[in-house]
Amino acid sequence: MTELKSYAADPAASLGRLHDEPAPSTRNHFQRDRDRIIHSSAFRRLEYKTQVFVNHEGDLFRTRLTHSLEVAQIGRAIARNLGLHEDLIEAIALAHDLGHTPFGHAGQDALNDCMREHGGFEHNLQSLRVVDHLEQRYAEFDGLNLTFEVREGILKHCSLSNAKMLGNVGERFIQKTQPSLEAQVANLADEIAYNNHDVDDGLRSGLITLDQLAEVRVFAEHLAVVREKYPTLAGRRLIHETVRRMIHTLVVDLCEQTNLNIAQHQPDTIDDIRHLPPLIAFSASMQAQQLELKRFLRTNLYQHYRVNRMTSKAKRIIRELFGAFINDAGLLPPEYQPITRPDKARAIADYIAGMTDRYAIREYQRVFSII
Repeated sequence: MTELKSYAADPAASLGRLHDEPAPSTRNHFQRDRDRIIHSSAFRRLEYKTQVFVNHEGDLFRTRLTHSLEVAQIGRAIARNLGLHEDLIEAIALAHDLGHTPFGHAGQDALNDCMREHGGFEHNLQSLRVVDHLEQRYAEFDGLNLTFEVREGILKHCSLSNAKMLGNVGERFIQKTQPSLEAQVANLADEIAYNNHDVDDGLRSGLITLDQLAEVRVFAEHLAVVREKYPTLAGRRLIHETVRRMIHTLVVDLCEQTNLNIAQHQPDTIDDIRHLPPLIAFSASMQAQQLELKRFLRTNLYQHYRVNRMTSKAKRIIRELFGAFINDAGLLPPEYQPITRPDKARAIADYIAGMTDRYAIREYQRVFSII
């Protein structure tokens, strides 16, 4: 690890855990958190939760697990360049999607609709709920008992009403302060990963084409460079070479712009970071290119009729499972039934959110099919 800046997060100065524990003897606090996340049940289930494509559509598309690993890799590369704490960024990256439902954003939207009269559902809050309460691995506490710094990085967004119920980890949304630079890096590493890898998966699936992407500036510029340097390159190697160059350009731009922001504001401590504007950022030009790519993906990939068909099916599975369970709690596994979980709607949301794509499909068949 490179030498840390004075404003980087320091595990020895962590703001602590929900439950007091002796300090680890062979690793720092953030390494302990990373290890706990990797060994959690929720982390293993990410292997069968998808980004855009449902799990059974193909073995080569990204899952929440591979996405989280890619976010961690990009985040660590950025941390090394900026003198920030790599272990903290890695822990946040590996945990940030633990609360995601099956079927990606379609599943989240459907479950949020089902929970509208019961406090709603949001995957950032659910990820925090997983690490604070739902994982059951340790004798002395529920959850993983992670440090404040990892927990605040997981919670990227939060309404004021929810923030008021979350104690110190929700305080920044009330006070309008910023999280650590490590949390800010993890957030933008997530954006870099999913934009570029959705391009890759979209091309692999055939739902978008190179000709379409040639109209998007950030892709077109890198594609032109690759074609000029390697005129005979084609197929998957052409795509991979272009995408990797896009990721490199984004990482370099982010590091350069962040260094300019830091030089302008001159932070000295992590407390300074919390009271400054966000410092981890792309340049204005690169941010505009990122926005253009996002809009392209939304129009041409996420709203493609084949994706919409799967989205419609996924939402129906979530809605009908929720409806069946809320009307007859006896259909739930014993650990989620009201006798052990008095908040029935939230217990059902926990159960559904924890499902993988294929488990949700099988559960739907078990509940509704007589064959």
